Amino acid sequence: MRNLLLGSFFLSLAGSIWGGMFIAVRLSIFVIPPVPLVWMRYGTALIALMVMMLVMRSSWYIAPQDRKLLLLSAFLGQTLSIVTQETGTMLTSAQTGSVITAATPAFMVVFGCWLLHERLTLGRVLSVVLATIGVLFIVFDPDNIQVNALGGLFLFIAAVTWALMSVILKFLSRYSVITVTFYSVLIAFVLLTPYSLYWLFTAADIPAMAEPSVWGSVLYLGFISTTAGFSLWNKGLTYMDASIGGLFMFFQPIVGTLLGWLLLDEPVTFYFWAGFLLIAIGVVLAMRGGNTTAEEKIARSREKLPGSHK
Repeated sequence: MRNLLLGSFFLSLAGSIWGGMFIAVRLSIFVIPPVPLVWMRYGTALIALMVMMLVMRSSWYIAPQDRKLLLLSAFLGQTLSIVTQETGTMLTSAQTGSVITAATPAFMVVFGCWLLHERLTLGRVLSVVLATIGVLFIVFDPDNIQVNALGGLFLFIAAVTWALMSVILKFLSRYSVITVTFYSVLIAFVLLTPYSLYWLFTAADIPAMAEPSVWGSVLYLGFISTTAGFSLWNKGLTYMDASIGGLFMFFQPIVGTLLGWLLLDEPVTFYFWAGFLLIAIGVVLAMRGGNTTAEEKIARSREKLPGSHK
């Protein structure tokens, strides 16, 4: 139970932080395209993560047999998932984005059962269904939803790759959260550098980027959303099954809706509270099913992961 409470605390904070990310993205995405925006937020985050590594004296070492997994998780999560998420957000609406990315916990249940041999119980399946319906209540607005096939495809890719990355991180749980986060962000930053530098020197609108709302958004995305959000998410996943932890992604639309009400004077209706209740029931139902994560199970699962070393 202690692990469930600690995991819930860290994952709730991460989901809440990411709930405010949409506002920052919308303030900057039409000045800085998705790939350079992700590159800038990671460049900012690397400064904070390096300072944290030095202050906390975290180990820089990653065993050779785990480096391929680290590279794979960084490519899937910090690179492909974040870029496609921000591209999909630019092409669609907040409602559409929230509905599609709500599929992430369902994929985490599937990948958790496949790669980590977590229990696939009726309660966990029902919890994902209830929470997903709750998200639909919160974000679906028939008068405001925008449908864009390409944007929807990008968001679907973001949901699948983030779920797979979250499960792969379980195989790296013996390392410091800060260490894993630092290397993941560094790998993504390097991968995005060539195109981002090309854009910066050939197409960037420097005066527009100097607007406080734009560079302030980049700082929020780097220091808060990336450094704090990724660290809290990675830490939370070390305490509980991926199939349970995925449900805390549903905090994003909840916090996003509340911030819209507080900052943008957007109305909060009955549907929000009904959706919030369904999400809460789904999370509680999943946690009642027990937490099966253990180091021995991770070790056994590692042997069956394609490309891993025994």
